[in-house]
Amino acid sequence: MPDHATPNLPARDFEETAAFYARLGFEEDYRSEGWMILSRGNATLEFFPYPDLDPYQSSFSCCLRLDDLGAIMAQVEASGVPDARAGIPRYHPAAPDPSGLTIAYLIDPDGTLIRLIQND
Repeated sequence: MPDHATPNLPARDFEETAAFYARLGFEEDYRSEGWMILSRGNATLEFFPYPDLDPYQSSFSCCLRLDDLGAIMAQVEASGVPDARAGIPRYHPAAPDPSGLTIAYLIDPDGTLIRLIQND
């Protein structure tokens, strides 16, 4: 396996987090009381318990660089997550960024910002 990194993100409740990400095509690979790993193809997210997290005060974020941004966006839209500018959870549709990348934004139930970036 080539070198890679996996984001470590907070979860107030592993059940809720796993259910939210399952609607986006992620599967649970591992869970204990202190850790959970979810994956969707080659994209892996790892979660640690943070029961007292205020999602409106969260500063956690990560980038997922994807070969098929359209596929995950179709799942985001079908999942019922609102396309909104306020509230948690929510998403912002994919759009060209001044950097030249196409990026969508997802805020999960714990207030974590997930940048969904189309690979070149």
